[in-house]
Amino acid sequence: MSNKSSIKNLLHLSIPIFFANLAIPLVAIVDTGLMGNLDDASYLTATSIASGLFSMIFWSFGFLRMGTVGMAAQAYGSSQYNEIADLVIRNITFVIIISLLLILLQRFVFNLGIQIFDLSNDTEKYFKDYFDIRIYSSFGELTIFVITGLFIGLQKTKTSSVIVGFFSFTNIIFSLFFVLYFNLNVKGVALGTLVSSTLTSFIFLIYTFFELKKLININFNIKKIFNFKKIQNIFNINFNIFIRSVLLTFSFLFFTYLGNTISEDVVAANAILINLIFLSAFILDAYAFSTEGIVGYSIGSKNIILLRDVIKNSFILSASTGLLISLLYFFVKNHFISLMTDLPNIEAISLSYSHWVVIIPFISSFCYQFDGIFVGASQTKELRNAMIFSVCIYILCAIYLINNFGNLGIWISLSIFFIARALTLFAYLERIYKKI
Repeated sequence: MSNKSSIKNLLHLSIPIFFANLAIPLVAIVDTGLMGNLDDASYLTATSIASGLFSMIFWSFGFLRMGTVGMAAQAYGSSQYNEIADLVIRNITFVIIISLLLILLQRFVFNLGIQIFDLSNDTEKYFKDYFDIRIYSSFGELTIFVITGLFIGLQKTKTSSVIVGFFSFTNIIFSLFFVLYFNLNVKGVALGTLVSSTLTSFIFLIYTFFELKKLININFNIKKIFNFKKIQNIFNINFNIFIRSVLLTFSFLFFTYLGNTISEDVVAANAILINLIFLSAFILDAYAFSTEGIVGYSIGSKNIILLRDVIKNSFILSASTGLLISLLYFFVKNHFISLMTDLPNIEAISLSYSHWVVIIPFISSFCYQFDGIFVGASQTKELRNAMIFSVCIYILCAIYLINNFGNLGIWISLSIFFIARALTLFAYLERIYKKI
């Protein structure tokens, strides 16, 4: 467990996460490229909407990762090793319950998605093809949240990176295989995610068990694991993260919904551009993830100097990298769009709004870093309140701006959303220092 907060050490912790995180949006980019180069835009539209819906569903349970990081890091900082094993077992139990509920309620979720979006007959058919397969990846994808959260909390970022990288790499391979070899189209990309998430979760659950055995003797004490007070504490922390995650994923689904109110071509074009925004987000999240562990450790060990230094240095790294990404996107955005689709109308719309992928990486870098700091400190109430305020601002701006500026208004509103998230969390920052 590192107690260093220098820029050099943050880079050391972040680099493996950086490469692993690159693989996550690459999955979406490959899926977009596979669908965007088929002969019908309905494939790309359906995949974009369906994957957006599942992102909202699964990332709503992001507390399984974020809650695990903060609590594992603080338990390690205070040498409470038994609590770490109990925490993992509790959260895997939650995963099983959540996965079963999602599968049992899948018809309700599907009908809700259909009611939200106004889809053509072909797009609705492809949407259903994707949905009926992807829903069964619930256990695998949510389990990966818990396992990666554990190793990030222990500052074993190389391990968490291997897990994420393996999942993403196998996802890409299986998707390419099912789409290009078996010609399964939308079903192929959904099946690729299902197979890769299931394979990854089982392999690394076994690995996690043996890693925990190196720290302690694992005893399955049911009364201790499911202690009411500890579950209540986890619930209080995780419920706030749950609300925050639901609102965050809703904001991106709302982004897709707004495009759908204009046309399906706008949805497809925005889907291409949003992949670059997600790519920058996952790159910048590498700093947030590595910061989470050190922030949690500094609070657990009552080290205020370490806490202040890691916050300062993490912002320097995040903002600098955000600026570099913006500059890179300025030169490659047009080539990226041409690679993603050969449909002239979709390409033209994407090019018209491509300057937003240059603007957003830098301005969004601050809110991502604040997220990591507050997750590491387990200050989830503040994360929840900041997100509620930011989403309200986002919705109000979007309603006004889309009526006056169309798709331009959607992109302006999204930018305002990122800025509001950073400003509201900055207002809460002093509360973290007071924990020590």
